Amino acid sequence: MNKNRLEAFSDGVLAIIITIMVLELHVPTEPTWHALLEEVPTFLSYVLSFAYVGIYWNNHHHMLHLAGRISGGILWANLHLLFWLSLLPFTTRWMNTGDLAEVPVLVYGLNLLLAAIAFYILKTTLLRRQGRDGPLALAMGRDWKGKASPVLYLVGMGVSLVHPALGVAVYAVVAAIWLIPDRRVERFVSRGAEAAGESGPGSHPGSHPASPLH
Repeated sequence: MNKNRLEAFSDGVLAIIITIMVLELHVPTEPTWHALLEEVPTFLSYVLSFAYVGIYWNNHHHMLHLAGRISGGILWANLHLLFWLSLLPFTTRWMNTGDLAEVPVLVYGLNLLLAAIAFYILKTTLLRRQGRDGPLALAMGRDWKGKASPVLYLVGMGVSLVHPALGVAVYAVVAAIWLIPDRRVERFVSRGAEAAGESGPGSHPGSHPASPLH
């Protein structure tokens, strides 16, 4: 099964999620700076959720770039991820209307945790199809960010019981960690492209392409 339709469908769903979230940004009730400042919390929560959707889109793109043909299990794992991401507009809006109350912040963190678990399931499904020596496994390595994120989400949910703003701060820290560029996959792909170029028409007869891992 070709992966192009899966990627196109996923991109469309993520674009709709962002569109729904931006519609929650309301025009200030009055043409004053004070009225604009009242919308700042809503804007900041939108920025946080937008960052998370962007992070998932970026990593989803990288994973599928290294994936070969996909299976029915991968399709369902991908839908599972999109389900939890599609709830982000709802949990973001509830967190806004609740003025950072304890329960909405906890539910927002739970939404992030379940999306992270779903992404891990999708990644595991792709890795199982390729094998331990597949390009995705070799490119991702130990993936410490993916392992640390669920733990940090649980920490954020825990400190939300002390003060909800602390929980949001932890969620923002996780997003910041993921926003730091991770060039592993890009380096793997670029080295593979260079190796393919070396084995092209201009290469010496009998030469072999270098491994993208070396």
